[in-house]
Amino acid sequence: MTIGFAHAELIAVLAAVTGGEPRVMTIRSGDALPSGPFEMGHRTLQSGLREWVQEQTAHPVGYLEQLYTFADRDRNNEILGGRTISISYLGLVREQAAPGAGRPGWHGWYEYFPWEDRRAGAPAILEELSARLEAWAQSDPVRRDERLRRGAFAFGFGEAGWNEDLVLQRYELLYEAGIVAEAGATPALNPGRVMFADHRRILATGIARLRAKIKYRPVVFELMPDSFTLLQLQRTVEALAGLTLHKQNFRRLVELQELVEETGETESETGGRPAKLFRYRRAVLEERALAGSKLPLSRN
Repeated sequence: MTIGFAHAELIAVLAAVTGGEPRVMTIRSGDALPSGPFEMGHRTLQSGLREWVQEQTAHPVGYLEQLYTFADRDRNNEILGGRTISISYLGLVREQAAPGAGRPGWHGWYEYFPWEDRRAGAPAILEELSARLEAWAQSDPVRRDERLRRGAFAFGFGEAGWNEDLVLQRYELLYEAGIVAEAGATPALNPGRVMFADHRRILATGIARLRAKIKYRPVVFELMPDSFTLLQLQRTVEALAGLTLHKQNFRRLVELQELVEETGETESETGGRPAKLFRYRRAVLEERALAGSKLPLSRN
């Protein structure tokens, strides 16, 4: 679809959590997100996106919401053959094999953003990013202090503290500083796996949206099997947030909000006694979707 001198592109961030790891559906062997132009034959933007996802991945899509629209004049015009309006959507699915035609495959979030996973503590790559951001700040004496403050705020350097929701701000700062390959950095020095055009930026937006949303809407249940243990639920939230949560606080809040109910069955977990299986209460889910609900992100 042409809009003036631009064309509209539909892009999907399809997220799943498998084996305690957050994953994203990709095409082109991990280099891009499912996408395609909005065409006159598409009834709606969302139906157009679903058609592209079906053609390229053949993966079913359930929950889907519009994510963000990007229309920056100075981003990737040469790569995309002119100015592009990128209309992105976030989908939550349970991972299945994808036999589509676009060389689809599932890849871990943290392949693309290794600095975002703090479940085992602060990742070593943060030291390198701190040094490179400081060098970038020092290269401009006029804006040095501002750049240092921005780096500290985004990445939690010093006493600033880590904010898991600032995924996009961190990526955009690395882009502005010329540290990621999409901004022209030497590929060998690029932190994280590179993606086509602005797709890593769009993935960062999807991760940020989901991290924020699990705090006030029970969307995490879209990613869970029909029955699960409370530990599996906690590990899923931790995977999405990139953080380790306080076990007792987590369970207390889940029980307080009456989000789940016991199935009457148990499952043996590694190294422990059989754990109770739960399912989410659909009536509560519907009510919470209107009133707001959250899952705790209390750190250890």
